[in-house]
Amino acid sequence: MIILGIETSCDETAAAIVSDGKLLSSVVSSQVEDHRIYGGVVPEIASRLHTEAIVPVVRAAVTEAELTVDRIQAVAVTMGPGLIGAVLVGLSVAKAFAAARNLPLIGVNHVQAHLAASVLLDDPPQPPYLGLVVSGGHTDLYMVRGAEDAELLAKTLDDAAGEAFDKVGNLLGLPYPGGPHLARLAESGDQAAFDFPRPRLRSQDLDFSFSGLKTDVKRTVESLGDKLTESRADIAASFQQAVIDVLLDRVRRAVRNTDNRTLVVSGGVAANSRLRQALTALSETMELRLVLPPMKLCTDNAAMVAAAGEILLKSGKRSGPDLDAFASLAR
Repeated sequence: MIILGIETSCDETAAAIVSDGKLLSSVVSSQVEDHRIYGGVVPEIASRLHTEAIVPVVRAAVTEAELTVDRIQAVAVTMGPGLIGAVLVGLSVAKAFAAARNLPLIGVNHVQAHLAASVLLDDPPQPPYLGLVVSGGHTDLYMVRGAEDAELLAKTLDDAAGEAFDKVGNLLGLPYPGGPHLARLAESGDQAAFDFPRPRLRSQDLDFSFSGLKTDVKRTVESLGDKLTESRADIAASFQQAVIDVLLDRVRRAVRNTDNRTLVVSGGVAANSRLRQALTALSETMELRLVLPPMKLCTDNAAMVAAAGEILLKSGKRSGPDLDAFASLAR
């Protein structure tokens, strides 16, 4: 089955083609430079830029796969969560493409698509497994038992980890998006220089919280005043380590609670090299099978959407012409 995947949930316009678990092409057009002057993604601008880029990106994905459009057998598309206007752009194009060619249409949950990226690996994990999605908009922990059986074990109660990275990066005067720049700055810092809090480590549930940590960093930055410059790397390293410690604590507890020995980690923050090192060390200590997709499959892309679509299609799922977009996981 040759599946076209389309992803427009935030500020990347992406298309990819997957066939029987093999990635044939993946094209991503980023809007980072367009939003940088605003210090964050502007939803209206994102929607307009998706409208301009989506058709050329789909064409590029088909060309890269060395196919013609008549070879496409199904279309998978992100239906949410995400910026509602942005999601609607991809959803509209996917519906039109599928309807014009009488192809199956599959709506895909963006968060679960991150976990599905792992099926594109040479030795993909088999359910059941623990899935941790860590990105700019989501920090969620799942027990994945099948194509449509992903039990949410924990979620963030406020800021997602990636959002906290970006906000702290902004506090340190780093360019947008702050997360990758903060990670690079942290490489030259001392992670023990500042004793930032590790929120909710004593809580009975597995949920995450990063807002208080971000606020503590803000107070520290304000208190340093003119001396901030000489401490920026240490603040970055200390903050990064605090986030990692919280993530590792939740993983440890989830493993003990479920006795599951396979962990899949994806999402934009999963591209953070320090986090990947810490997860690798934890997996060795706890004798876990750690599955980390390559960095290009961690950030938003359409390959993961096509992969998730293929899983759903094989389980007999189809979406109708009334498939709608949604903005949050509350639905």
